[in-house]
Amino acid sequence: MRSEFLHSNKKNIQGRVAKAILGALLLLPFLGVSQIEPKVEAEVDTLAIKIGEQIHYTITVDADSTAVVNFPEGQTFSPLETVDAIIADTIRNKDRVTLQRIYALTQFDSGAYTIPPQIVTINERQIFTDSFRVKVADVAVDTTKQKMYDIKPLIEVERSTADMWITALIILLALLVIGGLVYWFFIRKKPLTEAEKVALLPPYDRALLELKKLENSKYLIQDEYKQYYSELTNIVRMYLEEDVHLSAMESTTSELITKLEMLKDSGELKLGDDTIHQFQKILQTADLVKFAKSKPATSVAEQDRKLVEEIVVKTHEALPEPTEEDLMLNEEYLAELGKKKQRKRIYWAAAIFAGIVFFGGAFSVAYFGFKQVKDTVFGYPTKELLEGEWVSSSYGFPPIQLETPDVLVRQEVKLPKETEELIKQLQAFSYGSYVGIFSVSTSSVTYKAESEPDFDTAIGAILSNFEQLGLKNIITKQEEFTTQSGVKGIKTFGTGNLETPAQKGKKAKYNILSFGGKGFMQQVVITWEDGDEYAEQIVERILNSLDVKTQA
Repeated sequence: MRSEFLHSNKKNIQGRVAKAILGALLLLPFLGVSQIEPKVEAEVDTLAIKIGEQIHYTITVDADSTAVVNFPEGQTFSPLETVDAIIADTIRNKDRVTLQRIYALTQFDSGAYTIPPQIVTINERQIFTDSFRVKVADVAVDTTKQKMYDIKPLIEVERSTADMWITALIILLALLVIGGLVYWFFIRKKPLTEAEKVALLPPYDRALLELKKLENSKYLIQDEYKQYYSELTNIVRMYLEEDVHLSAMESTTSELITKLEMLKDSGELKLGDDTIHQFQKILQTADLVKFAKSKPATSVAEQDRKLVEEIVVKTHEALPEPTEEDLMLNEEYLAELGKKKQRKRIYWAAAIFAGIVFFGGAFSVAYFGFKQVKDTVFGYPTKELLEGEWVSSSYGFPPIQLETPDVLVRQEVKLPKETEELIKQLQAFSYGSYVGIFSVSTSSVTYKAESEPDFDTAIGAILSNFEQLGLKNIITKQEEFTTQSGVKGIKTFGTGNLETPAQKGKKAKYNILSFGGKGFMQQVVITWEDGDEYAEQIVERILNSLDVKTQA
């Protein structure tokens, strides 16, 4: 009985052992995979360079093909500067992958530098590379062969006037075009039409010419006697009104004949009785044709035209010779008439020019907006800055790189003695002034001690400076800011009320960008008027271009 129990127990133990071994064998493939750890290797092609030369820093990662690998980005190799990062190669082998990235590094100061360990993240696990000690040697300069010169001082450079000349040229061309159109259509002496040439003839010559045209007309052929006699009497009446100075156009036949007889009797018009009698008969015939629809023979109508022509000639000969005073009055009259015509042309030209300006301005205001048109015509400081020629440059050390509407000018900053003991070097550059509302300034500070910068104290000092310059009721906000190369800093921004005599009642905005690391700090300060849309665009462009180098 006992032997059977022992035999049965032995079988159970052996069965459990067999299951454990089988389970272990089944798990071997999975255990084998999980035990292959990712590998990260870093190497440099050289440990000694000259100033400005480059080191190739290579990071190689061997990991599972499904792993998520993140290489170092940005200026993480400080104190060396990253020039470029290249994805060199990717090799796949079944379920493994080998990734490689090469960084080009450089340094522009001689000395011995340590490239810090770099962090490679694989599936959220951080792996550190080795550090490397690099020597940067000076470039030997033979001063016996190459002369050395002192650094030249800063000089003032006049602002480029290219844009102003282009604007002036466009305005000049527009004025020339408008002036040319006004001159061509209103001021210049146009070629006279046939009717204008006839109108400028003396009354006697004009009357004979119009009678000749009447002779060649088709009125009689087309039985249009009324039109024929109306034109015939109008010609002679107009002549008498202009040359004899009678109110002939509005007079009846009897009134006109009476006036002619009175002039004859007074001796002012030496005209025979038969001529006046013939003229009376022609006027009476015309009245019958026009009002009684009488129709004389064609020969009679033609004869009447000839008689009118003779009456005009005899009347002209019967007129006394004009005195010198009459001639002078006539010349003055013609001169005044010419001036009136000239003034009329000028008035028309001025009216058209004013109309063009008015409608052009109205269209511009409707399309672009009143403020845009007003600022373009009368000018606006920040609009001119925004549309002017921008400058991209680096300022100070460690350098701050940004694009601005104008060059920032180096500022001499006098530090208190207690501050001088802490600061190794301070470099400041600026454009404009805080009280002038729009300003841009940068500062780069290196400390004697390798300590972290005190951002709060530096920002507080700037805000205190704002208050001393007249900015009151300052509202302050803070957020993280990242440059285009990935360097992170602090953005302090807000608004305040200006209480200075020149800017009282205006509201200002400001941005303070702070960056730094051990032994250095960089700051950018921008101020502008609240509501200035051009300044807002300037600030946005500056911030988009801002970049800092984080090596001290």
